[in-house]
Parts: sequence; structure tokens; C-alpha cells
Amino acid sequence: MNDQSNQSCQTWNTPFWPEGVSRTVGDYSFPVFKFLDDSAKKYPNNVFTVFNGAQRTYAQVKDTADRIANFLAGKGIKKGDKIAIFLPNLPQFPEILFGILKAGAIAVNCNPVYTAPELNHQLKDSQSKMVFCMDHKDFYASTVTAVKGTGVQTVIVCNIKSYLPKFKAFLGGVLGKLPKADKIEPGHLLLDDIVATASPHPPVVEINPEKDTAIMLYTGGTTGLPKGAELTHTNFTYNTMASHEWCRLVHYKGKPAEKLIMGDYHCVLGVLPWYHSFGLTGALLVSCLLGAKIVCIPDPRAGKPPFTEVLKTVQKYRCTFMSAVPTIFVAFANHPDIGKYDISSFLGCISGGAPLPPQVCKQFEDKTGSIIFEAYGLTETSPALTANPTFRETRKIGSIGFPLPETDIKILNLEDSTKEMPRGQDGEIAACGPQVMKGYWNRPDANEEVFVTLDGQRYFLTGDIGNIDENGYITITDRKKDMIIVGGFNVYPRDVEDILYTHPKVELTAVVGIPDERSGEKVKAFIKLKSGQKATIEEFEQFCKENMAGYKRPKIIEFRDEIPVSNVGKVLRRVLRDEHKQ
Repeated sequence: MNDQSNQSCQTWNTPFWPEGVSRTVGDYSFPVFKFLDDSAKKYPNNVFTVFNGAQRTYAQVKDTADRIANFLAGKGIKKGDKIAIFLPNLPQFPEILFGILKAGAIAVNCNPVYTAPELNHQLKDSQSKMVFCMDHKDFYASTVTAVKGTGVQTVIVCNIKSYLPKFKAFLGGVLGKLPKADKIEPGHLLLDDIVATASPHPPVVEINPEKDTAIMLYTGGTTGLPKGAELTHTNFTYNTMASHEWCRLVHYKGKPAEKLIMGDYHCVLGVLPWYHSFGLTGALLVSCLLGAKIVCIPDPRAGKPPFTEVLKTVQKYRCTFMSAVPTIFVAFANHPDIGKYDISSFLGCISGGAPLPPQVCKQFEDKTGSIIFEAYGLTETSPALTANPTFRETRKIGSIGFPLPETDIKILNLEDSTKEMPRGQDGEIAACGPQVMKGYWNRPDANEEVFVTLDGQRYFLTGDIGNIDENGYITITDRKKDMIIVGGFNVYPRDVEDILYTHPKVELTAVVGIPDERSGEKVKAFIKLKSGQKATIEEFEQFCKENMAGYKRPKIIEFRDEIPVSNVGKVLRRVLRDEHKQ
């Protein structure tokens, strides 16, 4: 049991609990790196990572991780020390991550497109002693600047050349097309040299999976300086195993749905960044648990038009499973060349990170034959809290389904978080379970704000507004801070966005509230049209008049060539609000 999360193990009250899915997960109290060790033992020759045609087996990844752990121990890294990973989705990422954990240290995952000041803050705040970065003109330059004035003693540089097929590595070197820093600073080390000289014997470290932090992920960057969420080994091992327990897919035509098959059956598309909890758990760790392969996608937007390389990858490797955010499903569904590629290999996809518009879900499924089931969670919950059943019969589109096994959800009064709301009424979503973080690093003030004790259990206040219907399905209506109040009426941006997505010309949309002297706030809609489409404001005003209540209708409509999204693909409403103010 995770004493940090006070797991609840309540039986969720619904007649539609997915058939065959257990109410409990079983033993998940072990270090995260056991996933790698177990798969390397059972499937040593199975391919783990695929990158630009080069493949690394589970045995190879474990060997490298063990050598990295040995090196770290030799450099004086002790249990609980922090080590930063400043990398995109490269094959070195899992080797470094597991190496850090095997040394008993804590991995601090950093957004690889951070500027030097942003990375500097994270390195300082986390008190990181080392950082792994990419041998790349921009990434490395940012690292060199960012480590100044921090406690970082060692910089380790990762070059992709040794992780490419020999011919590609040779050709890239000859043509000068491989990413490379202008020069490596004296004293900075190369990962290839470390792996070549270290012993494949990791140190023996006593790990308490329930209490020891495994990974620190920074969050809250859209509302101020990011905070480090301390996530334990069992936060991740529970979440990975709960995801496997929950997911049931039809692997063979005419056969019943079953758990994701262990071994080399599945190929996971690693399109979400692994520094983020959704990509880390929903793709990398799930692949590792299965002993399946994962295709490294450092830049999903690669190709002309954007996302073309991803389509080629799905076709080439016959990817069966993908965790993604709604903007990625939008990119697939609206890609002008989607008909040229066979992406029918997808069996199932998880959508999370933001609400999935029902129209986008339908478009993607119509074009791929796959099924999308929506999940919900946060960085602080490693990440999944709830998920829709993966059966079409019991899936409720637009809902985030039920809590995962051993997880409890309550809907609390927006003004008084000690009071629970009746079924069907909106309130703040609060969560209790084995996946909930220990707390924010060095931020007791922030912890006070986000945790509440109810019935002797510790619940995390998510900041999301939602409700539970009579059948137990949970629906998010919006982020607490994004709610718009028009003349005393609550307007949830997602409600308006979902309606706008039903318009055939809309590719992407975002709705925000802006100040208004008469009504307090009014609704503004930003719309990106599908490629080749043209429209007028009057056309959309009429559409809104026909499809939504007066107080919900956007009073201002602005067409945009692009709508700002985060690196994980979330629409950044805050940026749009700030732009409007300016």
C-alpha cells in the first residue's frame, strides 16, 4: 500500500464496469527498473527501441543501463541525488532513465525545448548534480548556459551517431547532416565513452518503492514558475500495471478483446515526449512492461506537410498502439495525404492531456478503424486516474470513464472542498489512489493548497471541474481557472469548443473569456480552418446561433493560421488570453 496516497480501493458504483477488468491491480510495490530487468530476462532478443531504422534489444538496453548506473556510483552519486535528463525521444533516454534509477538516484525530466533560463531554474530548484543532454548545436548550447550558477558538477553529452545503422551513421558523418554541437566544453563527458568503459554491474541500493522518489516532473508552468512533483516508484509501477489491466483490445479478428499481449506482438508509437508523464507511462513504461517495441519519435511534426514522417513510420513498422493528445489526433485526421498511407495497423489509442472533441474522435476512428478510449490524469498523478472502457459497447464518448482499479474520485464543492457534490452536479474533481504524488518538492505551501483529507483519506485537488452521472461515468466540464462567467452564467470553454468542432471547416479551436463591462466576461473563439477552407465571421456567428445558447455564443471570433499549443500538444488558452490583453 502506498502510504503517501492513502489508496482507497473502493468499488466504483456502476453497472458498466468493463467486463474482465479486475477491481485490484495486484503487486506493484517494486522499483520501476524491474520492468526492464524482467523483460530483458524473458525477452532478451526482443527489440525495445527503434530509431531511424536502428534497433536496440532489451538485453542491450539493460546492459547499457547497468553500465550507466555503475558509472554514476563511481562518480559518488548516492541514493536520492538528482540527475537531470534534457533529451528528446532518443534511444538513449530509457537507458539513462533506468540507469539513474538503478543507482538509487532521482531522474529529473526536463523539457528538451526549454530555453537556458527555464532549464537553469529547474536545475537549481531540483538541486541536480548531473545533466544528460544531446550533442546538438542548440540543445547543448542551452545546457552550457543553463548549468552556470547551479549545483551541476557533470555534463554528459549523447550523440546519435552510434545509435544509427552503420551506413546512415557513415553517410550522415560524411555529409555533415548529423546533429552536432559546435564544440564540446573541456570536462564534459561523452556517453559513448562512459558506456564503453563502465562495468555492467549496477550498485546494490535499497529501494523503498512506496516512499522513495523515482522521478521528478515539473508542472504548473502555465500558471507561474513550474513546481517539481515528486513521484515514487510505486506511483509509476501501479499506473503502468493498472493501464495494462484496464486495456482490452481485439488482437485477432473474430476473437474477444483481451489484455495487451506480452512479448513482441505490439509496436508502440512513441509520439508523445517521454519527459512528460503521459508519454513516459502511457508509451515507454507500458512498452517495457510488455516486452514490446517502441518507435522513437523525437519530432512528431517532421515532414512536409507536418506529421508526414509519423504517417510513414506507422505504415513502415505497423504500429498497433498510441498514446496521444487531441491535437495529434487532429493532425492525423486532417492530414491531406492520410489516404496515401496504410495506418490500419492501429488497434487502440489512448487520448489524454486535454478533452478529446467527439467529432475528432469520430474522424480518426473512421479513417483508421482503430478505437480511441479517453483517459484522464495529471503530471501529479503519474498520470492516469480514470479511463473510458476500451469496449465500444460501454465506452461513453465525451466522458473520461471510471477511476482505475484501487482509485477513488470525488466531486467537491467549488467553494468548500470538504463538501461532496451530489451525482450529476459540477464540482472540483479530487482523486485518491496509489498513483498520486508524494507532493511538490520543497513547496509545503503548494501542498497545503492541493491536498484535502476526506473520510481519513488524502485526496488531491485536480483543479478540473466535472461531474459523475447516474451510471458512474465521469465528465470533465473544464479547468477551474478557465471557466468563463457571463452575466452570472458559467460557460465552460470545452462546451463551446466541442460544438465548434462539429463545423466541417474547423481543424483546431480554442475558447477563452475576456473582460466585458456589461457581463463581466464574454466569450472569444479562436479558429484554425482546415487546409484549403475559407469562411467568414458571419458564417460562424450564424452557426453558433443555431447550435448554442445565447450566453455561450462567442461575441468575438478570430481566425488564426496557428493556435498555440504546448510541447505536449495542449492548447494554451493562457497565451491567447494574454495576446488579447496586449
